[in-house]
Amino acid sequence: MFATLSDKLDLVFKKLRGQGVMTEDNVKDALREVRLALLEADVNFKVVKDFIEKVRTRAIGTEVLQSLAPGQQVIKIVHDELVLLMGGSEDNSLDLAAKPPVAIMLVGLQGAGKTTSCGKLAKYLKAQRKKPLLVPADVYRPAAIEQLKVLGRQLDIEVFGSEATQKPLDICRDAHRYATLNGFDVVIFDTAGRHQIDDYLMEELEGIRDELAPREILFVADAMTGQEAVNVAQGFNDRLGITGVILTKLDGDAKGGAALSIKAVTGKPVKFVGLGEKLDALDVFHADRLVSRILGMGDVLTLIEKAQATFDEKEAERLQQKMKKSGQFDLEDFRNQLQQIKKMGSLESIMNLIPGMGKAMKQMQGAQPSEKELKRIEAIIDSMTPKERANHTIINGSRRLRIAKGSGTSVQEVNQLLKRFTEAQKVVKQLQKMGPKGLMKGMKGMGKGMLPF
Repeated sequence: MFATLSDKLDLVFKKLRGQGVMTEDNVKDALREVRLALLEADVNFKVVKDFIEKVRTRAIGTEVLQSLAPGQQVIKIVHDELVLLMGGSEDNSLDLAAKPPVAIMLVGLQGAGKTTSCGKLAKYLKAQRKKPLLVPADVYRPAAIEQLKVLGRQLDIEVFGSEATQKPLDICRDAHRYATLNGFDVVIFDTAGRHQIDDYLMEELEGIRDELAPREILFVADAMTGQEAVNVAQGFNDRLGITGVILTKLDGDAKGGAALSIKAVTGKPVKFVGLGEKLDALDVFHADRLVSRILGMGDVLTLIEKAQATFDEKEAERLQQKMKKSGQFDLEDFRNQLQQIKKMGSLESIMNLIPGMGKAMKQMQGAQPSEKELKRIEAIIDSMTPKERANHTIINGSRRLRIAKGSGTSVQEVNQLLKRFTEAQKVVKQLQKMGPKGLMKGMKGMGKGMLPF
């Protein structure tokens, strides 16, 4: 989503880094370009104006002009102010400090992704050892109730039984009573949306709010709608007093202005961001991490968290023991590792979390591995016999032809995979001998485009 903004800010920062001495004119020129980049990214005009003024005030002060690396210092100021703009280090966690069951309302316009976000939030809470109940209270949109029931079955989370003929307030009241009697920790209400804000919708939501006194009223905003999402959020906040925001479709190709503006305009924190259609594609929002990604600095903490969430301890132990015993890393091992990586998300999203890797991938001019290539590699390995995966040196010409036909690829592609795997095996052996420091050195080398696959 922030690719264009990232590229433009990167150009500005390259010029700053080339300045031996920073003058007030240099700062003004740089901030003019930053301002244009933010406006083109659809960030709210008033937000941009205030942001640039804060950066300018700090940047022309002694902390920059007397700095040994003034260009880097200005970049740091832009980074810090962007973090503050999006919420800083304030606590944006869910407020569940109440007698259970704690009520959470999700509100927003139709099509923003409320129902899917309800499922994602329930999955998140279940992972936190909570017992959530999903409540379909949207009686206007066709199949909305059934959609939530389907999500509940997929997640193995109970969905309260409701009918489209019932009134939303009655559904919510009955569901809360049911949750109280049956030991649920959290009740998540999927409320009705409209194509635009109207009084009837707001009065209905106000009635549910007044009856249930929810601990959280989360506005679900479609980040693809840009500034309109910010304006709608303000409207909902004025009428309902929202407590936070869930930004959906942050993996899209919109300009990203809503994500940068919504906290400053509404005064309410962004609590979660949706990064895809999958039900585990909901991340806790961290302003500093998102800013680091926008500025091309990567996001190692999120990468570690994703790895921990998908980590297969038994597989890791098996591979470790095998490497100790035989020192061999075969195609079966590689396929297993590939499948674990796929659980973490798209390859592009993972690479963008590694500092410097996002830029390195762009510079490789199409040589970087794609999702299709990874699927092709997996298909080729799946077409091999267990003996071939354990010892790829036995794969002769006839075997290569059979593997190519079985995987829907060419013999040339099979040859290419085997050649690269042989090279990768050598790298693994070298890194094993060199220990942890060698691993880090090898990772830096890969950042220069030396990826074996």
